[in-house]
Amino acid sequence: MTPAPSSAETSTGPRGPLRVAMAQIAPRLGDREWNFRLHLDQIRAARAADADLVVFPELSLTGYFLRDMVPDVAIRADGPEIEELLAAAGRTAVVVGFVEESPRHRFYNAALYAEGGRVVHVHRKVYLPTYGLFDEQRYFAAGDRIRAFDTAGFGRVGILICEDFWHLSAAAIMQAEEVDVLLCVANSPARGVQGPKIRTAETYDHLARTFAQLLGAVVIVVNRVGFEDGLCFWGGSKATGPDGRTIAEAPMLDAALAIAEFDTAELRRQRLIAPLARDERLLLTIEELQRIKRLRYEV
Repeated sequence: MTPAPSSAETSTGPRGPLRVAMAQIAPRLGDREWNFRLHLDQIRAARAADADLVVFPELSLTGYFLRDMVPDVAIRADGPEIEELLAAAGRTAVVVGFVEESPRHRFYNAALYAEGGRVVHVHRKVYLPTYGLFDEQRYFAAGDRIRAFDTAGFGRVGILICEDFWHLSAAAIMQAEEVDVLLCVANSPARGVQGPKIRTAETYDHLARTFAQLLGAVVIVVNRVGFEDGLCFWGGSKATGPDGRTIAEAPMLDAALAIAEFDTAELRRQRLIAPLARDERLLLTIEELQRIKRLRYEV
């Protein structure tokens, strides 16, 4: 019996060339109204640049170190502010970071993907860091799923939020989902600064190049700039092709709207050269993970 095709197999795939605007902004902490106007300005600029998609950083509508302000700045994914942003975007797809309030009044660090005036997908951050200077689990509920989704122009797309990108399990799920484009939206402060080098920036670059090649996908990381609580956010947003090469990048430390243009024919070429997703032993992986689960948790 022939198995039914997966959603990835039935997707029409991306159509190129495609242009992505990486909106490397410096949001004001807790000032949702000011940040909203900044989003409208960036969307207008992205449309003027003929961008097919504009991607904002993590929590772009609110800023990052919100703490007790989380309930005050939370909105619904179908709220009037989101609707106005989508109307302003027109035919340009958009990714926005925001604090989402669920119908049961849980608060999530979330990012939505919208196109054609409607929200297609909302990702709620799964891995909430609680080490060093981070304390997200105190203020946010954790998401409980990592899934890709089909789009009109970009094929299958996956969204990860900052810390999600640092976990191999998230990348493995994205490979199993056979994404064409992986988007990571981040609020990454500069840590491990040694002269002109920023260790966190180097790590994101290594992860993006590795995941792009393993997934055979375009990987786009959009990080914010500016200062909060004395911490500096380094920017350095970057689009990486499926061969691990940089397509386009934004400057370090400065706000910018950087345009990444890529031809989707490169996806086909790279997957012919290194058909890693084709040869992945997904059932073997599932069986081994189930074995490990039994050993660790079913005592």
